[in-house]
Amino acid sequence: MPYQLESGVGILGERDSGQDVRTNNVTAVVSLANIVKNSLGPQGLDKMLVDDIGDVTITNDGATILRQLEVEHPAAKTMVELSQLQDKEVGDGTTSVVIMAAELLRKANELIKMKVHPTQIISGFKMAARESVKFIESSLVRHTEDLNEDALVNCATTSMSSKIIGAEMAFFGKLVVDAMQHVKTVNANGDIRYPTKLVNVVRAHGGSTTESTLFKGYILNMMRASQQMRTSVKGAKVACLDINLHKFKMQMGVQVLIDDPANLEKIRQRECDILKERIMKIIEAGANVIITTKGIDDIANKYMVEHGVLGLRRVNKGDLRRIAKSVGAEVVTSMA
Repeated sequence: MPYQLESGVGILGERDSGQDVRTNNVTAVVSLANIVKNSLGPQGLDKMLVDDIGDVTITNDGATILRQLEVEHPAAKTMVELSQLQDKEVGDGTTSVVIMAAELLRKANELIKMKVHPTQIISGFKMAARESVKFIESSLVRHTEDLNEDALVNCATTSMSSKIIGAEMAFFGKLVVDAMQHVKTVNANGDIRYPTKLVNVVRAHGGSTTESTLFKGYILNMMRASQQMRTSVKGAKVACLDINLHKFKMQMGVQVLIDDPANLEKIRQRECDILKERIMKIIEAGANVIITTKGIDDIANKYMVEHGVLGLRRVNKGDLRRIAKSVGAEVVTSMA
């Protein structure tokens, strides 16, 4: 019912509850699942998504498709978040998880129409999830140590068959298996781990996909700090820094009053000397490769070239941490 305000304006408010809302939620989620359903599996089709400004995205990845859609319904938004969480945690199965969740909701809605209480349905889902995990662990899990390389390559190619690189899945399957075998680690308890974060993917424009190669080391797609630096270092001792190697400058708020112009040149000279002392301390500590997340200026480059040190600047912090972990270094954040 509209109700009358003193000013004579009527306001009509609607409030939905009960079965109507549940039906609306399920309809929205099922509609979203139908959008991504035909992009699932080896026979799945790619989708071409065009945004407001005409940018085109061609993909069959569920998380990417849902991210590009403008979803407003609250229940459907939850599905979008679910697919993104799956992508972040596992990296695969984004389409499957949305389709499965939509189907479970549809079945649950039918049970509610048969007067089954929602709490009982939720308890049933939780029990089914526990039993499913038990069954998978007891009957379906195979340890990679028990499989030969051909079986591992087959597993990799199967998961790639529906992706854009599906035409070259045999080539990339072997590449992926070799990469993961290379980063295999065994902890103190004898547990074998394959940390995917230790594999760095570097993209370069202009080449064919089949020109992709596995490099058994860590690649940084960047130039040396100076073209005069050496291009290879054997027996490298890497210094991982998170500090600027620029000419020393006075801190903010420090004021220097000079009564003799000759002293100005001395101050400038001292600023350069402080940088030289910093560089020499790093080199004297034994480092012949210096990697920093900040800048390296020309004066620092001069001293590094003279001592045969290779320098890389403005390296991504994530890359620096990985390199530090790989070579057993510590990231230094101050000269102290």
